[in-house]
Parts: sequence; C-alpha cells; structure tokens
Amino acid sequence: MNLIRNQIQQAGRTHSASVIFLHGSGDNGANLIEWIRLLLGRNLEFDHIKIIYPTAPLQPYTPNGRQLSNVWFDRDSISISAPENRSSMEGIYGAIHQIIQNEVASGIPLKRIIVGGFSMGGALALHTGFHLNTGLAGIFACSSFLNHDSVVYDSLLKHATKTTDLPHLLMFHGDRDPLVPIEWGQASFNKLTKLGVKGTFTTLANTYHELKRSELLQLHKWILTNLPPDENITNDS
Repeated sequence: MNLIRNQIQQAGRTHSASVIFLHGSGDNGANLIEWIRLLLGRNLEFDHIKIIYPTAPLQPYTPNGRQLSNVWFDRDSISISAPENRSSMEGIYGAIHQIIQNEVASGIPLKRIIVGGFSMGGALALHTGFHLNTGLAGIFACSSFLNHDSVVYDSLLKHATKTTDLPHLLMFHGDRDPLVPIEWGQASFNKLTKLGVKGTFTTLANTYHELKRSELLQLHKWILTNLPPDENITNDS
C-alpha cells in the first residue's frame, strides 16, 4: 500500500537525523504541519533533523460507516477491547518501513530515526517501534493506545531478552479526552513498560483529543535529547 505523499521539512545545512510524524485518522500530513504551526507560532524544526509528515492512503474506514478516509489502517471500532485488525495493519507496514529505509539509504543510521504520531498515527508509531523496527532512537505517541490483543505485545514477549535495544518511549494524553480515554493510553503504557519498554507517560491537564503547545515544546526537547547533533555526519539534506 503506497502513501499518497510526504510533506518534508528539510534540516539545515547538515541532515544527521530524521523524525517521521504520523497524523491522526481522517487528516493528512499538510494539515498536521499547519496545526503544529498554529500552536507553536512556527514550525517544529531543527538544524540537523529532517521531519517527514506522510499522508495515509484513502481507504474505507469502518468506524465512519466504511466511507473513504485517510487512515493508516481499518478497525472494527475505536475501543481498546476490540480485536486488532492485523491484516489491515500489515497493509501499511511496508510503506512505513520504506520511508525508514529511504532515510537509512541516505546515510541516516536507524538509531538516528524517531517515529511518532497523534491518535491513530501514534498507534502505528508504537507498532513501528516495538514490532517492526526495534532499533529506532525513539517512539512518541500523543493521545494514542494499543488494543488489548495487540501484536506489539506478542512481539515484545518473544524478544524479552533484547529489551535493552528497544526505543525510548514518550506518551502524552489529555485527561479529558472523550474519544480515547486517558485510561486506555495509561493501560497501554503500563503494559509496554512491563514488557521492557523504557519511557514516560505525561498527563495533559484540561486537555481533550488534541495537541497542545506545552506538549509540542516537551516533544521538541525530548527529540533533541534523543537526536543530538552528530558532527560525524555531514551529508546535505
């Protein structure tokens, strides 16, 4: 399954790391950029980090009456207890993996790549980092969760002896989220940490299903901590 397009914010003079930021259901990469710009008053940008904002493919989405929508995968319902639609998830894995491999092919080590996202995009980021590419530098998930029967948990159980190689995790969740209750995000985080994932879960006060300025500022700092400038990599972006 091919992605429709990638919106890319290039790094400055040197590109030594990459971030892939995945939007929520029904959105697109360009809108996510504008949302972030509205909240920050500027782009989420770094001198040495390229940020890639892919757009999900247009496909039928069951929670929306099977209407066509830009979604990363289909699911029966928005519920932590719903069975995970693994066949639909597998349909997007190749596209995300290809974006990562394109960065690796350009000279960016896997350990210099972070994947994250909002809502459904955050769920896909969790799959990407803890099921597909455990060698990434980090994973962030905003207002997201994993289903109780997620294949991610199966993968972590199978590789329990290799937890030191797992990406660091950063999760944010609004305490008033009506679409994805904070209890779902907290339960997912707790299960991931029990399986060896290291990270932090930040509760956003008086926050619904949305991104917040304070969240993006914390994310910016976390990204710099995990992807500091690397003077040994000088390829142009």
